[in-house]
Amino acid sequence: MIFRHLYINLLAEGERKPILNPLSSARTAKISVLFITNKIVQYIVLFTYINKNYHLLKNIMGNKNTLIVILGPTGVGKTNISLRLAEQLKCPIVSSDSRQFYRELKIGTAAPTEDQLKRVKHYFIGSHSIFDEYNAGQYEQDAIELLDEIFKSSEFALLVGGSMMYIDAVCNGMDDIPNVDSKTREFWQKQYSDFGLEHIQNELKRLDSVHFEEVDIKNPKRIIHALEICSMTGKPYSDLRTGKKKQRKFNIVKIGLNRPRPELYERINLRVEEMMQEGLLEEAKQFYEFRKLNTLNTVSYKELYEFLDGSWTIDFAVNMIKQDTRRYAKRQLTWFNRDKEINWFHPDDERQILDFVQNNLLNI
Repeated sequence: MIFRHLYINLLAEGERKPILNPLSSARTAKISVLFITNKIVQYIVLFTYINKNYHLLKNIMGNKNTLIVILGPTGVGKTNISLRLAEQLKCPIVSSDSRQFYRELKIGTAAPTEDQLKRVKHYFIGSHSIFDEYNAGQYEQDAIELLDEIFKSSEFALLVGGSMMYIDAVCNGMDDIPNVDSKTREFWQKQYSDFGLEHIQNELKRLDSVHFEEVDIKNPKRIIHALEICSMTGKPYSDLRTGKKKQRKFNIVKIGLNRPRPELYERINLRVEEMMQEGLLEEAKQFYEFRKLNTLNTVSYKELYEFLDGSWTIDFAVNMIKQDTRRYAKRQLTWFNRDKEINWFHPDDERQILDFVQNNLLNI
């Protein structure tokens, strides 16, 4: 079939630039021969590529199952447009907001409301407890298994959130990192509790200087995870991170949402005020005795625990929530801006986003 296609195209090229023409000059004939020869080489290269990548191309071209990723910084406004899009496509939403996994944390994570959950089927909202040990590697496995089931009855699914590593886990895959046993986890948690952040920073620098230069050294959770892996394997964490992208059985289209920075920061500040009015402090108090858990060492809760410990005033704690949330949004955008596959929109351009889906996705 491919050879027949090449033959027909070569004939067509020959009709436009004939090789033999009694009235043409020798120079024209020579140019025609070179033109056709060049086309033959191009088709040989194309055929070689198709032959080598046949199964991959067949999978992509013949597969209409599509994961639509709605991503963006915290507070940008992903919820409303994702609900509208899910209703239009009649498909579920899979959350990639790692903080919304935890059923105990609703206000501080801006989890979808009961009414929103009734409008569209959601997954990974309140699916775990703060006492569960859960990471991006486990999420990758669970999310891919879930998507396999979803695509049996729907051509589309939405992945919505802003947790960078969790989005990458689904779209690109994670390296095969071993699970950490409880003894190792307790050891490094105690090291952090007893000796502080600077101590574990120095330990990571000693055990894996490469990752030390890459990681957010102000994030104890990330540092402790790397130290756990170093202890478990006896190797630097950076040696285990290959960055090799996994081939998925579905198409992936990424839609990014962003706003001008002053507008985004104002929304973040207002949302923190709303959370406090909705009872964020009372929510944090419920789990005060468990404040050393990794799941509670997160924006909106760790700042309020500083207040409850007597270290900060409530006003200072609220201002720090705003500041830390803005800093997190900035880190998210830095991460996302490296991904050239993202199609960016302002969240208020709902019609443009829906048209993009209609024109580009439904015809895959």
